[in-house]
Amino acid sequence: MPKNGLDALVTPDESVLVLIDHQPYQFANLNSHDPTLIINNVVGLAKAAKIFGVPAILTTVVAERGGYIIKQLQDVFPEQKPIDRTFINTWEDKAVVDAVKKTGRKKLILAALWTEVCLAMPAIQAAGEGWDVYAVTDTSGGVSLEAHEMAIHRMIASGVTPITWLALAAEWQRDWAREATAQPLGGLILEHGGGSAVALAWELQLLAGRPGTGV
Repeated sequence: MPKNGLDALVTPDESVLVLIDHQPYQFANLNSHDPTLIINNVVGLAKAAKIFGVPAILTTVVAERGGYIIKQLQDVFPEQKPIDRTFINTWEDKAVVDAVKKTGRKKLILAALWTEVCLAMPAIQAAGEGWDVYAVTDTSGGVSLEAHEMAIHRMIASGVTPITWLALAAEWQRDWAREATAQPLGGLILEHGGGSAVALAWELQLLAGRPGTGV
């Protein structure tokens, strides 16, 4: 698992995404980020996975008490029933691990609420078991900014790579000449990209949306 060079960058065909516990209970005590931002970002990440054909696994913890996965996320994968767990640590749940292994992918991309618990635990364990683990930091959040940041430091020390959702989408795209995904990715950025959406809209204005421009 190289940590630098071209092979260290993520490609769609070796990635698998696990979205963990984006549920009402976790959002109720999310204080490291504005919940609106996390919802926007995690839905953007989910839609990006769909664009690039990256398998996505949804999981919740004790959903009957903690609430179902948020509707905005479930709507991206309407056919998928989230795997409900009792384990706090997702990577101790055999059903989730088996679903990941079934994909045959080795770059494990995780996003979770909360960062210091439901993201850090599986990330640290999976990294120790030989998986190439990426923690999507801006689609995850903690009960405080300190909790979120300390969890990221701990994961880095354990060999986990932090990344943000737009950076990940850019690595999946890699080349704007790949128009089959460039077009829908451009639409996704316009919908969920925040300031990047404003910049892209301006570029589209200047280019008049000409085919072959990569947007």
